[in-house]
Amino acid sequence: MKLADLATVQAVVPPEAGAIEVRGFALDSRKVEPGFVFAALQGSKADGSDFVAEAVARGASAVIAAPDSRLVADVPVIRSDDPRRTLSLALAAFYGTQPKTMVAVTGTAGKTSVASFTRQIWEYAGEQAASIGTTGIVSPKLTQYGSLTTPDPVALHQLLKRLADDGVTHAAMEASSHGLEQRRLDGVKLAAAGFTNLGRDHMDYHPTMDEYFAAKMRIFDTLMQKSGPAIVFADDVWSARAIEAGKKAGLDVLTVGRAGTFLELKRVEHERHRQRTELCHEGRIYEIDLPLAGDFQISNALVAAGLAIATGTPTATALGALRKLKGASGRLELVGTTGEGSPVYVDYAHKPEALENVLSAVRPFTTGRVMVVFGCGGDRDKGKRPIMGEIAGRLADVVIVTDDNPRSEEPASIRAAIMEAVPQATEIGDRRQAIRAAVGMLSKGDTLIVAGKGHEEGQTVGDRTLPFSDHDEVRAALKENAK
Repeated sequence: MKLADLATVQAVVPPEAGAIEVRGFALDSRKVEPGFVFAALQGSKADGSDFVAEAVARGASAVIAAPDSRLVADVPVIRSDDPRRTLSLALAAFYGTQPKTMVAVTGTAGKTSVASFTRQIWEYAGEQAASIGTTGIVSPKLTQYGSLTTPDPVALHQLLKRLADDGVTHAAMEASSHGLEQRRLDGVKLAAAGFTNLGRDHMDYHPTMDEYFAAKMRIFDTLMQKSGPAIVFADDVWSARAIEAGKKAGLDVLTVGRAGTFLELKRVEHERHRQRTELCHEGRIYEIDLPLAGDFQISNALVAAGLAIATGTPTATALGALRKLKGASGRLELVGTTGEGSPVYVDYAHKPEALENVLSAVRPFTTGRVMVVFGCGGDRDKGKRPIMGEIAGRLADVVIVTDDNPRSEEPASIRAAIMEAVPQATEIGDRRQAIRAAVGMLSKGDTLIVAGKGHEEGQTVGDRTLPFSDHDEVRAALKENAK
């Protein structure tokens, strides 16, 4: 690829530099190699312009920057009104290949499950499929655990090329509001896109809910091709606006859920580890036993089925696959039971709506007490702390407030903000001790949820991430309690 080719991706390339050969791209000056193009982007904590000299010293052949970026470089500077989008489009052109059928799902909750479920449906249909998201990458030849919902564009396009080279033809990925607003997905060729729901999250990044929603809707109004399928869960308070945004973008909006017209949920019978559902598609009724608990998992499964059907999977095959679904790691995941049969679940719920969903999900099959252990992360949206405390106090019979990932904040102050809304809760700062205390309190008929960290295998305190797994701690507590 030559620099002149970047002129096709909304960038102004100096004429005399057009023949320069591009050998790669980097966002981090420390990763620049000879012949690389360095993207000098303005971040929330640092300005890429400050690292141009280091990038050039390492061999950068050119720099991508905004028109008003003040930088001095001995290499060509490619100016773009939207340098992040230019970078993503250039990466798509440079790496050239990605799985033929790509879908992405956005929303506040459920993205990980939808991406995983879509991959599982495709696998059931005989496709070579992959999923990309918060819990990492899963494909026939590659499994990697990760922590970012949407990878940076350089890592993403390297990954997509590797998946395609490995024979993956279908891939489902999560689309976070950060990733969408920062143009990380702008070079991905989407065959379909999905929307799950919208609730309070990332208010430390997005000034208002309207701006948060607008960032999500870039998946419809910018990334999707006209007339492409947009799968929208129809039963959320933001669904009508998502449907409107999809139609305004000229997409074929297909709704799922109780109010859905593409996949209509007609009836549900809740059981402890499964739900018997009745679905209607194009006038035909399908009876499906979904091996997962909670209304929210039904909605996730319907969005996933909608994405699969919209991209060519036969309806009967897609819906048949729902009977075999396995939950994503840390999503209402049954980790173990006490000797009396009381279940202990680990869930990633770290935002208000997610906590409400998971506590509501276990109530129908809990004959005793619903118990929850949770906290809130530091250096994040402080406003959600009392909200989550109120939800826990309202929906759980026993609440233990503990530490999540306090990061640079004083852990006790985070717990205090939660406790203001749930004064009857027990406060145990040490998460390990909190889990042990909760397991020790379990009686026959009770259900325990350990919420907030899900699949994570570390706890960030200050500037250190210490080894910590809710799964391991629950298992250890159950083992100790069985003695």
